Amino acid sequence: MEFAYEIFDGDQLFVIAYDEKAEIVQEWTDDAKKMEKSLATFRKKGNPFLFDALSSTMSEILMPLMPGTRKTAVVVIGDGLDRGSATTFDKILAELQYQNITVYSLQIPDRTGGSYRRDSPKAAAVITQLTEGTGGKVFPLDEAQTAAKFICDELRRNRYLLSYLPVNTSTYDVRKVFLVADEGISIRTKNAQPPNIK
Repeated sequence: MEFAYEIFDGDQLFVIAYDEKAEIVQEWTDDAKKMEKSLATFRKKGNPFLFDALSSTMSEILMPLMPGTRKTAVVVIGDGLDRGSATTFDKILAELQYQNITVYSLQIPDRTGGSYRRDSPKAAAVITQLTEGTGGKVFPLDEAQTAAKFICDELRRNRYLLSYLPVNTSTYDVRKVFLVADEGISIRTKNAQPPNIK
């Protein structure tokens, strides 16, 4: 809810809740009161299909806004647990990276206790890989106000995208780029690149 009070004129929020299917809780709005009211409609039943919810969010809500110069971000509030999505973790991470969508997270404690997941990373690792892989950041849920201010401030600032395409080498090889900035300039990088599809 803190996000509704941090946004500026022209900024908009969209809220989706998910369990076995994603559900629009609030359409694009900058009205804090509407946001507050919509959050009362949250419900939980069944298993969390996080990856499918992210996929639906991208294809049905964010992609119609692209291409353009909008700074696009997703804030995941959860522990990273997915139980049964048709979309794989690798696929959703690659798509987020390819579309330059930054993922931030308000992380709740892992309800699985760190149990092993056969087809995807452990819940906590999902959050870490989604945020680090897209240039975002993780905050504990009890720091929601700090997170909202940080994320909104970061999205307001000038942001530049630097791309690197190696020559004379396979694009399937992972490459590392070393960046140095002047004092006062902060750099955040994706710690991975979208995989090429063979």
